[in-house]
Amino acid sequence: MTSTRTAPELFATPESRSPELWIGTYAGGNGMGLYPLSIGVDHLSVGRADATAHNASFGFYSSRFDLHYIVDEQDDGAIGTYRRADDAWISLGTVDSGGAAPCHLALDATQSCLAVANYASGSTALYRLDPAGLPIAPPDIHANIGNGPNPERQTAPHAHWVGFGLDNRFLYVADLGADAVLAFAVDVKEGKLGTPHTAFTAPPGSGPRHMLFSAAHAQTAYLVCELSSTLVILDVDGADLRARAALSTLPEGWQGENIVAHIGANAVGDRLYVSNRGHDSIAVFALDPNGDATLVQHVASGGASPRFFRIFDDGRRMVVAHERDHRVTILDVRPDGTLAPTDLAVAVPGAAFAFIS
Repeated sequence: MTSTRTAPELFATPESRSPELWIGTYAGGNGMGLYPLSIGVDHLSVGRADATAHNASFGFYSSRFDLHYIVDEQDDGAIGTYRRADDAWISLGTVDSGGAAPCHLALDATQSCLAVANYASGSTALYRLDPAGLPIAPPDIHANIGNGPNPERQTAPHAHWVGFGLDNRFLYVADLGADAVLAFAVDVKEGKLGTPHTAFTAPPGSGPRHMLFSAAHAQTAYLVCELSSTLVILDVDGADLRARAALSTLPEGWQGENIVAHIGANAVGDRLYVSNRGHDSIAVFALDPNGDATLVQHVASGGASPRFFRIFDDGRRMVVAHERDHRVTILDVRPDGTLAPTDLAVAVPGAAFAFIS
Protein backbone atom coordinates (compact mmCIF):
# COMPACT_ATOMS: atom_id res chain seq x y z
CA MET A 1 0.00 0.00 0.00
CA THR A 2 2.64 2.39 -0.82
CA SER A 3 2.02 3.25 -4.45
CA THR A 4 1.46 6.92 -5.18
CA ARG A 5 -1.33 5.81 -7.52
CA THR A 6 -3.24 4.35 -4.59
CA ALA A 7 -2.63 7.21 -2.18
CA PRO A 8 -6.23 8.51 -2.39
CA GLU A 9 -7.58 5.11 -1.36
CA LEU A 10 -5.06 4.80 1.43
CA PHE A 11 -5.60 8.16 3.04
CA ALA A 12 -9.11 9.33 2.17
CA THR A 13 -11.68 9.53 4.96
CA PRO A 14 -15.32 10.56 4.91
CA GLU A 15 -15.74 14.32 5.14
CA SER A 16 -18.02 13.91 8.15
CA ARG A 17 -15.21 12.44 10.25
CA SER A 18 -11.82 13.81 11.24
CA PRO A 19 -9.01 11.42 10.30
CA GLU A 20 -7.28 9.57 13.11
CA LEU A 21 -4.08 7.58 13.20
CA TRP A 22 -4.27 3.96 14.35
CA ILE A 23 -1.70 1.26 15.09
CA GLY A 24 -2.37 -2.37 14.21
CA THR A 25 -0.67 -4.88 16.49
CA TYR A 26 0.46 -8.50 16.80
CA ALA A 27 -1.19 -10.58 19.53
CA GLY A 28 2.13 -12.38 19.97
CA GLY A 29 3.63 -9.06 21.08
CA ASN A 30 0.77 -8.61 23.57
CA GLY A 31 -1.11 -6.30 21.25
CA MET A 32 -4.80 -6.14 22.09
CA GLY A 33 -6.08 -4.91 18.73
CA LEU A 34 -6.17 -1.45 17.14
CA TYR A 35 -4.74 1.44 19.15
CA PRO A 36 -5.65 5.10 18.46
CA LEU A 37 -2.89 7.70 18.62
CA SER A 38 -3.34 11.25 19.77
CA ILE A 39 -0.74 13.50 18.16
CA GLY A 40 -0.08 17.18 18.70
CA VAL A 41 2.80 19.48 17.95
CA ASP A 42 4.62 18.43 21.11
CA HIS A 43 2.76 15.40 22.43
CA LEU A 44 2.05 11.79 21.46
CA SER A 45 -0.17 9.41 23.43
CA VAL A 46 -1.98 6.13 22.85
CA GLY A 47 -5.59 5.35 23.69
CA ARG A 48 -7.39 2.19 24.73
CA ALA A 49 -7.25 -0.64 22.22
CA ASP A 50 -10.25 -1.71 20.18
CA ALA A 51 -10.14 -5.52 20.21
CA THR A 52 -12.18 -5.98 17.01
CA ALA A 53 -9.14 -6.85 14.83
CA HIS A 54 -6.27 -9.15 15.82
CA ASN A 55 -2.80 -9.61 14.33
CA ALA A 56 -3.48 -6.53 12.23
CA SER A 57 -0.09 -6.34 10.53
CA PHE A 58 -1.42 -4.73 7.34
CA GLY A 59 -4.58 -3.26 5.87
CA PHE A 60 -5.98 -1.41 2.90
CA TYR A 61 -8.68 1.26 2.78
CA SER A 62 -11.37 1.46 0.10
CA SER A 63 -12.67 4.95 -0.55
CA ARG A 64 -15.31 3.46 -2.85
CA PHE A 65 -16.95 1.52 -0.02
CA ASP A 66 -15.56 3.33 3.06
CA LEU A 67 -14.23 0.00 4.28
CA HIS A 68 -10.97 -1.22 5.74
CA TYR A 69 -9.65 -4.67 4.83
CA ILE A 70 -7.28 -5.89 7.53
CA VAL A 71 -5.24 -9.09 7.72
CA ASP A 72 -5.31 -11.50 10.64
CA GLU A 73 -1.75 -12.76 10.25
CA GLN A 74 -1.76 -16.22 11.75
CA ASP A 75 -1.54 -19.83 10.52
CA ASP A 76 -5.28 -19.95 9.88
CA GLY A 77 -5.14 -16.70 7.95
CA ALA A 78 -8.17 -14.48 7.58
CA ILE A 79 -9.12 -11.12 6.12
CA GLY A 80 -11.55 -8.94 8.04
CA THR A 81 -13.75 -6.23 6.58
CA TYR A 82 -14.32 -3.29 8.92
CA ARG A 83 -16.02 0.06 9.05
CA ARG A 84 -15.09 2.65 11.60
CA ALA A 85 -18.02 4.15 13.49
CA ASP A 86 -17.74 7.29 15.60
CA ASP A 87 -16.73 5.40 18.74
CA ALA A 88 -15.85 1.87 17.61
CA TRP A 89 -14.80 -0.46 14.83
CA ILE A 90 -17.54 -2.59 13.31
CA SER A 91 -16.70 -5.98 11.83
CA LEU A 92 -18.71 -6.78 8.70
CA GLY A 93 -17.31 -10.28 8.41
CA THR A 94 -14.18 -12.31 7.77
CA VAL A 95 -13.06 -14.63 4.99
CA ASP A 96 -10.26 -17.16 4.70
CA SER A 97 -7.11 -15.56 3.33
CA GLY A 98 -6.46 -18.43 0.95
CA GLY A 99 -3.33 -19.48 2.81
CA ALA A 100 -1.29 -19.09 5.99
CA ALA A 101 -0.02 -15.85 7.56
CA PRO A 102 -1.50 -13.18 5.27
CA CYS A 103 0.80 -10.15 5.40
CA HIS A 104 -0.18 -7.81 2.56
CA LEU A 105 -3.25 -6.64 0.63
CA ALA A 106 -4.02 -4.53 -2.42
CA LEU A 107 -7.09 -3.26 -4.26
CA ASP A 108 -7.14 -2.88 -8.00
CA ALA A 109 -7.66 0.61 -9.47
CA THR A 110 -11.43 0.11 -9.85
CA GLN A 111 -11.69 -1.27 -6.29
CA SER A 112 -13.44 -4.35 -7.65
CA CYS A 113 -10.93 -6.96 -6.44
CA LEU A 114 -8.87 -7.55 -3.31
CA ALA A 115 -5.53 -9.36 -3.59
CA VAL A 116 -3.87 -11.15 -0.67
CA ALA A 117 -0.26 -12.25 -0.11
CA ASN A 118 0.06 -15.24 2.25
CA TYR A 119 3.58 -15.35 3.60
CA ALA A 120 3.80 -18.78 5.24
CA SER A 121 2.07 -20.73 2.46
CA GLY A 122 3.57 -18.72 -0.41
CA SER A 123 0.14 -18.32 -1.96
CA THR A 124 -1.70 -15.45 -3.62
CA ALA A 125 -5.47 -15.05 -3.42
CA LEU A 126 -7.75 -12.78 -5.44
CA TYR A 127 -11.24 -11.96 -4.16
CA ARG A 128 -13.94 -10.31 -6.21
CA LEU A 129 -15.92 -7.76 -4.18
CA ASP A 130 -19.71 -7.65 -4.07
CA PRO A 131 -21.73 -4.41 -4.53
CA ALA A 132 -21.30 -3.65 -0.83
CA GLY A 133 -17.53 -4.17 -0.96
CA LEU A 134 -17.49 -7.57 0.78
CA PRO A 135 -15.19 -10.31 -0.55
CA ILE A 136 -16.98 -13.08 -2.44
CA ALA A 137 -15.80 -16.59 -1.57
CA PRO A 138 -14.11 -18.63 -2.80
CA PRO A 139 -11.11 -16.65 -4.04
CA ASP A 140 -8.94 -17.54 -7.00
CA ILE A 141 -5.73 -18.93 -5.47
CA HIS A 142 -2.26 -19.55 -6.83
CA ALA A 143 0.29 -21.41 -4.68
CA ASN A 144 3.82 -20.66 -5.81
CA ILE A 145 6.74 -23.11 -5.77
CA GLY A 146 10.45 -22.49 -5.34
CA ASN A 147 13.07 -21.66 -2.75
CA GLY A 148 16.32 -19.79 -2.27
CA PRO A 149 19.78 -20.37 -0.80
CA ASN A 150 19.10 -18.91 2.66
CA PRO A 151 18.46 -21.98 4.88
CA GLU A 152 16.60 -20.00 7.53
CA ARG A 153 14.33 -17.85 5.39
CA GLN A 154 14.06 -19.44 1.94
CA THR A 155 13.23 -23.12 2.26
CA ALA A 156 9.84 -22.44 0.64
CA PRO A 157 8.03 -19.66 -1.24
CA HIS A 158 6.93 -16.68 0.85
CA ALA A 159 4.60 -14.19 -0.82
CA HIS A 160 5.30 -10.90 0.96
CA TRP A 161 3.69 -8.19 -1.18
CA VAL A 162 0.93 -7.85 -3.77
CA GLY A 163 0.17 -4.85 -5.96
CA PHE A 164 -1.43 -3.90 -9.26
CA GLY A 165 0.53 -2.18 -11.98
CA LEU A 166 -0.44 1.34 -12.97
CA ASP A 167 -2.40 0.12 -15.99
CA ASN A 168 -4.37 -2.33 -13.80
CA ARG A 169 -3.63 -5.20 -16.21
CA PHE A 170 -1.22 -7.15 -14.02
CA LEU A 171 -1.03 -8.21 -10.40
CA TYR A 172 2.54 -8.46 -9.13
CA VAL A 173 3.69 -10.61 -6.21
CA ALA A 174 7.05 -10.28 -4.45
CA ASP A 175 8.14 -13.72 -3.24
CA LEU A 176 10.85 -13.52 -0.59
CA GLY A 177 11.39 -17.27 -0.42
CA ALA A 178 11.73 -17.90 -4.16
CA ASP A 179 13.76 -14.75 -5.02
CA ALA A 180 11.24 -13.74 -7.66
CA VAL A 181 8.53 -11.26 -8.59
CA LEU A 182 5.56 -12.90 -10.29
CA ALA A 183 3.07 -11.21 -12.61
CA PHE A 184 -0.48 -12.36 -13.24
CA ALA A 185 -2.75 -11.01 -15.95
CA VAL A 186 -5.98 -10.30 -14.07
CA ASP A 187 -9.65 -10.20 -14.91
CA VAL A 188 -10.97 -7.81 -12.27
CA LYS A 189 -14.58 -8.24 -13.36
CA GLU A 190 -14.44 -11.99 -12.76
CA GLY A 191 -11.81 -11.96 -10.02
CA LYS A 192 -9.54 -14.36 -11.90
CA LEU A 193 -5.77 -14.75 -12.04
CA GLY A 194 -4.09 -15.66 -15.29
CA THR A 195 -1.13 -17.99 -15.65
CA PRO A 196 1.77 -16.76 -13.48
CA HIS A 197 4.75 -15.24 -15.25
CA THR A 198 8.16 -14.61 -13.67
CA ALA A 199 8.45 -10.86 -14.16
CA PHE A 200 11.80 -10.56 -12.39
CA THR A 201 14.34 -13.03 -11.04
CA ALA A 202 16.12 -11.43 -8.08
CA PRO A 203 19.72 -12.21 -7.11
CA PRO A 204 19.91 -15.48 -5.14
CA GLY A 205 19.40 -14.94 -1.43
CA SER A 206 18.25 -11.33 -1.78
CA GLY A 207 14.66 -11.96 -0.64
CA PRO A 208 12.27 -9.57 -2.45
CA ARG A 209 9.91 -8.03 0.12
CA HIS A 210 8.01 -4.90 -0.97
CA MET A 211 7.52 -2.99 -4.22
CA LEU A 212 6.37 0.45 -5.23
CA PHE A 213 4.82 1.73 -8.45
CA SER A 214 4.85 5.52 -8.74
CA ALA A 215 2.66 7.56 -11.06
CA ALA A 216 5.47 10.12 -11.17
CA HIS A 217 7.66 7.52 -12.93
CA ALA A 218 5.19 5.37 -14.84
CA GLN A 219 7.77 3.09 -16.49
CA THR A 220 9.73 2.50 -13.29
CA ALA A 221 9.15 0.26 -10.28
CA TYR A 222 11.09 0.02 -7.03
CA LEU A 223 11.77 -3.25 -5.22
CA VAL A 224 13.35 -3.63 -1.78
CA CYS A 225 15.06 -6.92 -1.02
CA GLU A 226 14.87 -7.76 2.66
CA LEU A 227 17.80 -10.15 3.03
CA SER A 228 20.36 -8.19 0.98
CA SER A 229 19.29 -4.68 2.12
CA THR A 230 19.07 -3.42 -1.44
CA LEU A 231 16.82 -1.14 -3.45
CA VAL A 232 16.41 -2.40 -7.02
CA ILE A 233 15.24 0.06 -9.68
CA LEU A 234 13.23 -1.75 -12.34
CA ASP A 235 12.13 -0.79 -15.83
CA VAL A 236 8.53 -1.81 -16.50
CA ASP A 237 7.89 -3.44 -19.87
CA GLY A 238 4.40 -4.89 -19.91
CA ALA A 239 4.43 -7.74 -17.42
CA ASP A 240 8.24 -7.81 -17.35
CA LEU A 241 10.49 -6.01 -14.90
CA ARG A 242 14.13 -5.46 -15.79
CA ALA A 243 16.81 -4.34 -13.35
CA ARG A 244 18.24 -0.90 -14.12
CA ALA A 245 20.29 -0.42 -10.95
CA ALA A 246 20.71 -1.74 -7.41
CA LEU A 247 21.66 0.40 -4.41
CA SER A 248 22.41 -0.47 -0.81
CA THR A 249 19.98 0.87 1.80
CA LEU A 250 22.83 1.06 4.34
CA PRO A 251 25.61 3.60 4.92
CA GLU A 252 28.84 2.82 3.13
CA GLY A 253 31.14 0.75 5.32
CA TRP A 254 28.53 -0.06 7.96
CA GLN A 255 28.91 -3.54 9.45
CA GLY A 256 26.18 -5.44 11.24
CA GLU A 257 23.06 -7.50 10.72
CA ASN A 258 20.23 -5.78 8.89
CA ILE A 259 17.04 -6.61 7.03
CA VAL A 260 14.87 -4.22 5.08
CA ALA A 261 11.17 -3.78 5.84
CA HIS A 262 9.04 -1.12 4.14
CA ILE A 263 9.22 1.23 1.14
CA GLY A 264 7.22 4.39 0.49
CA ALA A 265 7.35 7.70 -1.38
CA ASN A 266 6.23 11.27 -0.85
CA ALA A 267 3.20 12.60 -2.68
CA VAL A 268 5.11 14.32 -5.48
CA GLY A 269 7.28 11.27 -6.10
CA ASP A 270 10.73 12.83 -5.76
CA ARG A 271 11.72 11.17 -2.46
CA LEU A 272 11.77 7.46 -1.67
CA TYR A 273 11.98 6.00 1.85
CA VAL A 274 13.13 2.55 3.01
CA SER A 275 13.26 1.25 6.59
CA ASN A 276 16.30 -0.68 7.86
CA ARG A 277 15.86 -3.13 10.73
CA GLY A 278 19.20 -3.62 12.48
CA HIS A 279 20.64 -0.29 11.46
CA ASP A 280 17.26 1.00 12.72
CA SER A 281 17.01 3.85 10.29
CA ILE A 282 15.01 5.30 7.43
CA ALA A 283 17.05 5.64 4.25
CA VAL A 284 16.02 8.58 2.06
CA PHE A 285 16.61 8.50 -1.70
CA ALA A 286 16.17 11.38 -4.13
CA LEU A 287 14.42 10.45 -7.39
CA ASP A 288 15.27 12.35 -10.56
CA PRO A 289 12.82 12.88 -13.47
CA ASN A 290 13.94 9.58 -15.01
CA GLY A 291 13.18 7.69 -11.80
CA ASP A 292 16.83 7.06 -10.91
CA ALA A 293 17.62 7.11 -7.20
CA THR A 294 20.44 8.70 -5.19
CA LEU A 295 20.90 8.05 -1.48
CA VAL A 296 20.79 11.37 0.37
CA GLN A 297 20.21 10.56 4.05
CA HIS A 298 19.94 8.06 6.86
CA VAL A 299 18.00 9.11 9.94
CA ALA A 300 17.53 7.12 13.13
CA SER A 301 13.97 5.80 13.28
CA GLY A 302 13.79 6.20 17.06
CA GLY A 303 13.32 2.54 17.99
CA ALA A 304 14.34 -1.05 17.32
CA SER A 305 13.26 -2.77 14.09
CA PRO A 306 11.15 -0.23 12.18
CA ARG A 307 8.67 -2.56 10.46
CA PHE A 308 6.37 0.03 8.91
CA PHE A 309 6.07 3.77 8.38
CA ARG A 310 3.52 6.16 6.93
CA ILE A 311 3.63 9.81 5.95
CA PHE A 312 0.71 11.84 7.29
CA ASP A 313 -0.29 15.39 8.28
CA ASP A 314 -0.31 16.54 4.65
CA GLY A 315 3.17 15.17 4.09
CA ARG A 316 4.76 16.97 7.04
CA ARG A 317 5.36 14.02 9.38
CA MET A 318 6.08 10.30 9.38
CA VAL A 319 4.89 7.73 11.91
CA VAL A 320 7.09 4.65 12.41
CA ALA A 321 5.99 1.38 14.04
CA HIS A 322 8.82 -0.58 15.67
CA GLU A 323 8.12 -4.27 16.12
CA ARG A 324 11.00 -5.32 18.36
CA ASP A 325 10.69 -2.76 21.16
CA HIS A 326 6.93 -2.09 20.75
CA ARG A 327 7.47 1.58 20.11
CA VAL A 328 5.88 4.16 17.84
CA THR A 329 7.79 7.31 16.92
CA ILE A 330 7.23 10.46 14.88
CA LEU A 331 9.71 11.97 12.43
CA ASP A 332 9.39 15.38 10.83
CA VAL A 333 9.43 15.57 7.03
CA ARG A 334 11.32 18.67 5.94
CA PRO A 335 10.24 20.69 2.89
CA ASP A 336 12.99 19.03 0.82
CA GLY A 337 11.69 15.55 1.76
CA THR A 338 14.50 14.66 4.13
CA LEU A 339 13.66 13.58 7.67
CA ALA A 340 14.38 14.94 11.14
CA PRO A 341 14.03 13.04 14.44
CA THR A 342 11.70 14.28 17.17
CA ASP A 343 11.21 13.45 20.83
CA LEU A 344 7.71 12.09 20.17
CA ALA A 345 7.49 8.39 21.06
CA VAL A 346 5.03 6.09 22.81
CA ALA A 347 4.92 2.40 23.74
CA VAL A 348 2.39 0.30 21.81
CA PRO A 349 2.54 -3.47 22.50
CA GLY A 350 2.97 -5.54 19.35
CA ALA A 351 3.20 -2.47 17.07
CA ALA A 352 3.22 -3.59 13.43
CA PHE A 353 1.27 -1.25 11.16
CA ALA A 354 0.04 2.35 11.01
CA PHE A 355 -3.02 3.58 9.15
CA ILE A 356 -5.41 6.48 8.95
CA SER A 357 -9.15 6.30 9.34
